[in-house]
Amino acid sequence: MSSDQQFAVSIIVSNQSGALTRISSLFSQRNFNIDSFTCGVTNNPEVSRMTITATGDANKKEQLLKQISKLYDVKKVELMTPENTILRELLIAKVNATGESLQTILDAANVFRSKVVDMSPESVCIEMTGESSKLNAFLTYIAPYGILEYCRTGLVAVERGSKCLYVVD
Repeated sequence: MSSDQQFAVSIIVSNQSGALTRISSLFSQRNFNIDSFTCGVTNNPEVSRMTITATGDANKKEQLLKQISKLYDVKKVELMTPENTILRELLIAKVNATGESLQTILDAANVFRSKVVDMSPESVCIEMTGESSKLNAFLTYIAPYGILEYCRTGLVAVERGSKCLYVVD
């Protein structure tokens, strides 16, 4: 029986070339596959925030976190606990929508609290933000109508409450 579990890590790094390469190389060296990865500059242009999700057992995860924190570019690293974290992802899906299926797809978009961002006579593009399970449920629902293509971002994560991962002094 495997004790592997998915986990999310937020990392504050120097906003300099090579930081991403060093962190992704560390995951590879430790035999971790990155499930999702997002990175962007913060309110301080000198640092970026990365959110990485991966799957592994508790021992390997702990070792990985220790190794990440030792990297030169890393300012702070924190395991994001699911019960105390807001996790969101973005999905844009292009769905075959002709004739009678169009209204059903638009109704589904409304129920899932998503937004239509483009329409053509043959298709509709829907933008949705939420937890991964919500996005997966939407994709499952619209699959019979013909998903032409979709793309997803990686997860972004922030802790609930007033605690911040990184505060500029």
